[in-house]
Amino acid sequence: MNRYARQQILPEFGADGQARLAAAQVLVVGAGGLGSALLPLLAGAGIGHLTIADPDRIEASNLHRQTLYRMADLGQPKAEIAAREMRALNPDCQAQALVLRLDPACARVLIAAADVVVDAADSFAITYALSDLCLCARKPLISASVLGRAGYAGGFCAQAPSYRAVFPDLPPALQSCATAGVMGPAVALLGALQAQMVLAVLLRHQPSPLGQMLRVDLADWRFSSFRFDNAPEASAQTTSPAVIAASEVLPTDLVIELRPESEITQPAHPQALRLSPETLHPPAGQRVVFACTTGLRAWRAARALSARCGNPVAILATGP
Repeated sequence: MNRYARQQILPEFGADGQARLAAAQVLVVGAGGLGSALLPLLAGAGIGHLTIADPDRIEASNLHRQTLYRMADLGQPKAEIAAREMRALNPDCQAQALVLRLDPACARVLIAAADVVVDAADSFAITYALSDLCLCARKPLISASVLGRAGYAGGFCAQAPSYRAVFPDLPPALQSCATAGVMGPAVALLGALQAQMVLAVLLRHQPSPLGQMLRVDLADWRFSSFRFDNAPEASAQTTSPAVIAASEVLPTDLVIELRPESEITQPAHPQALRLSPETLHPPAGQRVVFACTTGLRAWRAARALSARCGNPVAILATGP
């Protein structure tokens, strides 16, 4: 128990809190920059079981912000190295690696077994999919995003509104760390905030981070927070496209491939057709599924078709 002595003396922690952490199962989706910061904090605090899902391998360009990894780890799967390091950090922690890109179908099973879900994937399609599934399962979702020197961390679902309720649509332009850049300390700060939120949820601290968002802008040293307890859930679920897995495409769906030939390594789905979304006029009531790499083009096309024709829509993000 010497390992946890400094946190157990906190009046809001104690032996009961430590026991709750030991019994907890946390699903962490993404073992990149955010994951590199939050995973050691969760394992060090005594989380009993961590499931780490990430499809990527470690690259040299990751190392300035993904400080969990070393030069000797280049080319290795992030999830496997992260799980190995968590077990080495704390033998009390069972860390399981899943080297895969989590889609809504496999995520549903993992979420059912988790007490808290952490979104550290840096993918809006995964964020929306996790939010939808956590809302349905009434599981808390701790999500964060960072770009440049700014970002946010927030607590969604369970008894709080979902991510989709707070952000029913995407901004006009989206960038990534690869296109806009990012600083390592900003990533580490947001990852640490995620870890603190996870622990607060598991320890039932009040006020809860669920229904709250903390924004950080290190360009001008601003920190701000706001609550979103009253975000309307029902309207968000009906106005934004669903995010689905390839296995969830129905035989009656019309699947439209939006990727150029240069991006395609394998078909998005056997039913996929290459048609112009602007000239598409599907039969009334038929669901149209748009497929692209990140989901961004699919999201735009789905929103436009839904507004024009009123058909149900969904998006399928194939990943890199």
